[in-house]
Amino acid sequence: MFGEAGRLDLDGVAEIGLIPFKKGISPIIDKSEGGGENGVMPRNNRVAPGGMVFHVLNRGNGRMRIFGKEGDYPAFEKVMRETLKMIPVRLLGYCLMPNHWHLVLWPRGDGELGRFMQRLTITHVRRWHEHRKTVGGGHVYQGIYKSFPVQNDEHLLAVMRYVESNALRARMVRRAEKWTWSSLGARLMGRREAVEMLSEWPVERPGDWVEMVNEVPEKEVEEVRMSVVKGRPFGGEIWQKRVGGRLGLESTFRGRGRPRMKEKGVEEGKE
Repeated sequence: MFGEAGRLDLDGVAEIGLIPFKKGISPIIDKSEGGGENGVMPRNNRVAPGGMVFHVLNRGNGRMRIFGKEGDYPAFEKVMRETLKMIPVRLLGYCLMPNHWHLVLWPRGDGELGRFMQRLTITHVRRWHEHRKTVGGGHVYQGIYKSFPVQNDEHLLAVMRYVESNALRARMVRRAEKWTWSSLGARLMGRREAVEMLSEWPVERPGDWVEMVNEVPEKEVEEVRMSVVKGRPFGGEIWQKRVGGRLGLESTFRGRGRPRMKEKGVEEGKE
């Protein structure tokens, strides 16, 4: 059951018709994972290096609900489990929302992130359409996933709080841990199969973590959101510039001219 905006075959060739990324967004795309619109690699083509944490996300095409019914959530988790067995990238956290999802991944080797995401989304797309008997139908995701490097310090904790508090900020639950389809909910509810997917963090999780997730400062939310909007690494200024230079993301630190209205899909509860 599931779907990706560009259905990729096992050789990583994209189906024609992907919605292009917005100007200014610079996702890290592994060279092994195929193409963007019309099967052509996006111009910001960089290998996601191993040893670096990434905040990864995608959303439904035209804000469509990816998870239209309750069974869609555990079905996606099943695909994650199967993919992790084949490509054991470290999954630090996640949150599945009706029209989008967030993953926090820590690959061991160069290109591992791309291989994992390729197989995850290929399988997800196929099963989503097969379940609905819509094979060959329209796109489910708005495009290839986006991913952003995260510094392994308090910035990683900020991203984890942002991800695990997503349902709370969208006012879908009164407490973040009450949202079943997240890493926080899985741990607190003792959902064994989901918890077994998770890896230890490279930073220590504070003892009062649950309360911290339930009280995320708005300033911190906006800082993470800006990383998503601009497609820039999330970390301290010196680290940002160093990693940005290494990965060819210097353009993400430049202004984009006249400010826009709220970035589509990034307002509260949409990202």
